[in-house]
Amino acid sequence: MFQNGACYIRVSTDDQTEFSPDAQLKAILSYAKAHNIIITKEHIFMDEGISGRKAEKRPAFMRMVGMAKITPKPFDIILVHKFDRFARSREDSVVYKSMLRKDAGVKVVSITESLIEDDKFSILIEALLEAMAEYYSINLSEEVKKGMTEKAERGGYQAYAPFGYKMVNKVLEIVPDEAKIVQMIFNDYAYNDVTMRQIAINVNDLGFKSRRGNPFENRGIDYILNNPVYIGKARWTPTGKAHRYTPDPNTIIRDSQHEAIIDLDTWNVVQEKNNNNREIYRYGEHKNPAKINSWLKGLVKCGDCGRAMVSGGRKYLQCNGYSKGQCKESNIISILTLEKLVLEKLKQAYQGKIEINVVPKATDYDTKTEYEILISQLEKIKDKENRIKAAYEDGIDTLEEYKENKTRILEEKDRLSNRLKELKNGLVAEKENSNITKRMLSVYELLTDESIDIENKYNTAHLLIERIDFNKKQKILKITYK
Repeated sequence: MFQNGACYIRVSTDDQTEFSPDAQLKAILSYAKAHNIIITKEHIFMDEGISGRKAEKRPAFMRMVGMAKITPKPFDIILVHKFDRFARSREDSVVYKSMLRKDAGVKVVSITESLIEDDKFSILIEALLEAMAEYYSINLSEEVKKGMTEKAERGGYQAYAPFGYKMVNKVLEIVPDEAKIVQMIFNDYAYNDVTMRQIAINVNDLGFKSRRGNPFENRGIDYILNNPVYIGKARWTPTGKAHRYTPDPNTIIRDSQHEAIIDLDTWNVVQEKNNNNREIYRYGEHKNPAKINSWLKGLVKCGDCGRAMVSGGRKYLQCNGYSKGQCKESNIISILTLEKLVLEKLKQAYQGKIEINVVPKATDYDTKTEYEILISQLEKIKDKENRIKAAYEDGIDTLEEYKENKTRILEEKDRLSNRLKELKNGLVAEKENSNITKRMLSVYELLTDESIDIENKYNTAHLLIERIDFNKKQKILKITYK
């Protein structure tokens, strides 16, 4: 009497001694033939390079289970090479075997572990085999994790190559064009007060894609700005659950052997800026707004010692060094009074009545870097033009495809060329200079708007102002803008 059957084959990347898929299939089909079981091609299910710990992560397995529920049932029996091919989790094994047996009338048979169906000793042995398989899987996972931890402690890099690098002989090597983009990202964010959103737009306009081939967005820029790989370090978290805003205390960061793209000073500026932003917004929650009693918080410095002036929850600011005996001048002032003075200074600045102090930007460096990137991208455009022409002449592309590709490339070439002209004519610098008074005016209007909450005022003030130095005795209030 013949039976309709199916076979399930799984080969995971961490198994070194198991049979290959072809060897498993050959053995199963041989067993099926000897036991009058018919297995058609559509009833051969295979998951390659996939762990067996969770069934939901095995698409072929789930497709097989779903097919078994069809009425009338397409097969009566599922053959596996060993029970650990079916599942390495006892929970999965019990759940799916029970469901297949009770709901679909389908049994699971191991061709190398012959057990008598419904025999009480066979049930015990099968459970033991499944327990051993699960133990092996857990133990293997722990050993792999142990090896990765040891490698991380030595500074070994264990992830895919991030943007700016490529992997050569298991070592990160710099990709020059991408490295210039990374430098531009860090410098724009650290010194030119460019938002992550605008940086993403700029990078996309230059024709670059993320490592996954997608356009850049805020999250991708944020990840780059927080990745220590760019200062020559390797980061690895044993749990695999670390988030850059809520770091895992077990995360390992060590000096690695690859070359850094970003200097340590720039990296520290970026991290300090990020930490300041997170004073209000933390990952997944807002801080208590009551702790921020002024949009001046974190900006005001003592005009004598340079230390921060703090409120301690009170209605005035005082030199933090004075309270600790590290500064001789208290430089105390009411928060409300200082806010009014700063607003008046801001108003005078955008009206051009006083000279303003601006933190030096890395404009020359960034313009030069962007100029070099644009030249490089235009060179690549030439290569693209030659390739699509060759593809048409060799008969690979049709005339319509050639025209479509040609149009797309020319549009990209025009965009890059226009940007290059802007840089050559110095238009970028003129635009930046003309924007500063507009920015001051918009900030002033927001800070004097009673309907705006304290958090938004805080964020806005910190976008424009680098620091405020106050000296009570000398009656000095100096504002340095970004």
